[in-house]
Amino acid sequence: MRNFARCLWVCLILSGVLTACKTTYDTPKLISPSADNQQVQVNDSKRAAIRLQLGISYFEQDQLATALKELNTAISIDPTMRDAYAVRALVHMQMQENDLAEQDFLKADNLKPYEPDNTNNYGWFLCQTGREKQAMEMFDRVIKDRTYTQPVKALNNAGLCSLKMKNDALAETYFSQSIRFDANNPTTNLNLSRINYKKQDWVRSQFYINRLIKSESYTPEILWLAVKINHKLNDQVGVSSLSAQLHRRFPDSPEDASSQRGAFDE
Repeated sequence: MRNFARCLWVCLILSGVLTACKTTYDTPKLISPSADNQQVQVNDSKRAAIRLQLGISYFEQDQLATALKELNTAISIDPTMRDAYAVRALVHMQMQENDLAEQDFLKADNLKPYEPDNTNNYGWFLCQTGREKQAMEMFDRVIKDRTYTQPVKALNNAGLCSLKMKNDALAETYFSQSIRFDANNPTTNLNLSRINYKKQDWVRSQFYINRLIKSESYTPEILWLAVKINHKLNDQVGVSSLSAQLHRRFPDSPEDASSQRGAFDE
């Protein structure tokens, strides 16, 4: 599940940055050869934008040291490039260099106060570093912004942070809001299934996990949860079918080991 969660997280945090890169650093139009200073600025902007895109690409491939090198180069070329600081913050965060990550989050915010994606990402950073209350303030600020076009990102982060605070009821509120915007979001459906399983609402839990099964969003955790739900509903056909899928797809997983010994209530 860790790889699945990381993939979702990377996609979540990068989507706004990638969009920003494309809109902020469009290829400039040709200018008069006599405008030497402007030409230098244009060339620097293009060079920095290329380095930024390389940094993002390496980050997505989990080549963190190389990503950091490219982002450092982008910033050395253009120290005002907000997106480079925003992405470098994520790289430092992934490398568990929390002081440097926070510096970059704040630098990005100083260059462009309250940019929703950066605010959302900074909130996730705060949640992961034990400052859940501050994180929730960041998420709520983004969620209340009616101009923000991707509220699912902040709603899911708020839900996940609520789970970290052991507040399942609050988490369910955020995930329920999120699913209205994207009924097929894997993070939302998985967590709503988990929450309802804990509440012993097996039917509701199955409703959400089945969305993931139908979309073929397979991970050991998803299949094992689906097995356990079917067991609670006394659906032996479902248990057998899903257990077989789990064993076929993930034979070396801890979830399959639990399934093979019938440890449904561990």
